[in-house]
Amino acid sequence: MSVILHIDGHAGEIPAGASIFERAEALGVPVPTSCVRHGRCKECVVEVAAGMDCLSPPVDAERHLRGNFRLSCCARVVRAAGTIRCHTMRRGAMRVERQAFNLPVAVRDWRPDPAVTRDGDRILLDGVEVDRGRGPLHGLAVDIGTTTVVLRLLDLESGEVAADASFENPQRFGGSDVMARIHYDTHDESRLLRRTLAAYLRHAVEGLPADPRSIYEVVVVGNSTMRDLYFGLPVYSIGQSPYRSVTELELAAGARATTSLAAPSRRLGLPVHPRARTYGLPIISGHVGADAAACMLAIDLAHEDRLVAVMDIGTNTELIVGNRHRVFAASCPAGPAFEGGQIACGMPGLPGAIERVAIGDDGAVAAEVIGGGPPQGICGSGLVDLLGELLRTGRMNSLGRLADGAAPFVVAPDGDQPVTFGEADISALAQAKGANAAGLRIVFEAYGIRGADLDVFYLAGGFGRYLGIDAARRIGLIPDIDSARIRQVGNAAIEGACLALLSRTRRAALEDLVKNVTHCRLETHPDFFDIFVEGCLFHPIDSVHSGAGARPAAPSAIA
Repeated sequence: MSVILHIDGHAGEIPAGASIFERAEALGVPVPTSCVRHGRCKECVVEVAAGMDCLSPPVDAERHLRGNFRLSCCARVVRAAGTIRCHTMRRGAMRVERQAFNLPVAVRDWRPDPAVTRDGDRILLDGVEVDRGRGPLHGLAVDIGTTTVVLRLLDLESGEVAADASFENPQRFGGSDVMARIHYDTHDESRLLRRTLAAYLRHAVEGLPADPRSIYEVVVVGNSTMRDLYFGLPVYSIGQSPYRSVTELELAAGARATTSLAAPSRRLGLPVHPRARTYGLPIISGHVGADAAACMLAIDLAHEDRLVAVMDIGTNTELIVGNRHRVFAASCPAGPAFEGGQIACGMPGLPGAIERVAIGDDGAVAAEVIGGGPPQGICGSGLVDLLGELLRTGRMNSLGRLADGAAPFVVAPDGDQPVTFGEADISALAQAKGANAAGLRIVFEAYGIRGADLDVFYLAGGFGRYLGIDAARRIGLIPDIDSARIRQVGNAAIEGACLALLSRTRRAALEDLVKNVTHCRLETHPDFFDIFVEGCLFHPIDSVHSGAGARPAAPSAIA
């Protein structure tokens, strides 16, 4: 009899009295820490998926954690037998989208025009000497997402990518969405969310294959909340109507000229050159943040004559529509459902996650699993496929009702436990989809177009990269347009951050562009609730608001 610990793809026995941290180290799993297992740094967070009853009760050092999160140095085994399944926030196998594809502008196409330059052995930042030497000049682009964080190290003289890294955003202990984190940070005087993220970024920078002192500038993007939290700004105003960053409020009051941010990198906790600077791209408005601005840079919107849209689907979906003449933007509060949250068998894009689903004429389910092993759950792309297949085969109607009533649909009977999908899961996904569909409809109508008028529809982000296009169109998650006009571009935000890092010209142009974006505030639209409810229906998007038939029930009644 023994307790078996499963952590980040490793497994082994863990004796009574031992901590998760101690056993993880013995198994070769690196757990972030700065205090050497004394519970002070709060960095060694793990999320316990199973076996919480095998662990000692939370101690005072863990009072900031909610749900299934524990500090691995404090969680000790108290049983003689059982199974513990958990993971750190640095899962190397997690599918994080680090690259961008099919973009009109690529970093390698630009002649570097960085703020960091060389004059003999003098190293200059905006023309001011900050160092002397003949070593490499590096810059760091960082995309701080609600769920994941991506870093890219660039050679500022050649424009080439030297390395990249990624990890889960450790702020998840404060909630899975931005509103939860705003609430957490507002009531936490210790600013633990910022300190924890800064510590993880420090570890990531130290792990890059370059001397951190050769990094002279850092460019950060993220939604308004993630960006402001990192720079240490209060985020309370982003969570309250009219949902604006303090930088927006100060801009409106004439106290600043831009919503972009700049600070000494060392003050933000980065182990880079002592005189390095960190620049945060400007936000557009409200929850439409610096990541959306970076996407505009990546698709070269300032020089675009075609009518294009870019949609980065996530816990907080960003939508940009327009061209160089006119740009509209919106933020859609989708929540974590399409990233596996709030779904009974949902999980991130890890080995063991079902990522593709097809249902045959005989009802047999064919499922593709990341890593090829037994299925442990289903991730976002698999959920969209499953919804599309259930709808196509008549096993689910447009209201999200399963044909056989309340019985969950069995996706995969094998594995540690069956992977099932019920009407409560459908309801959560319907509401996430409804927010995105409402954003599309409101922005399209404000712009005076339909989806069919778009020349290009960019799907950005990791979720968009792996999305099944046919299923996404069928359920009404994206516009029902020809596949030739849909481009899955991956991490456009990190690409935009790189462009800003490499080109002062492009950075200045973006500062001007964001000032001319019209922000469509969904929450103030007089018909938002009705549009949202219609968006919860599983129909191709242009048929959802065709005007035919009665309105459906409120989303709480769907499923």
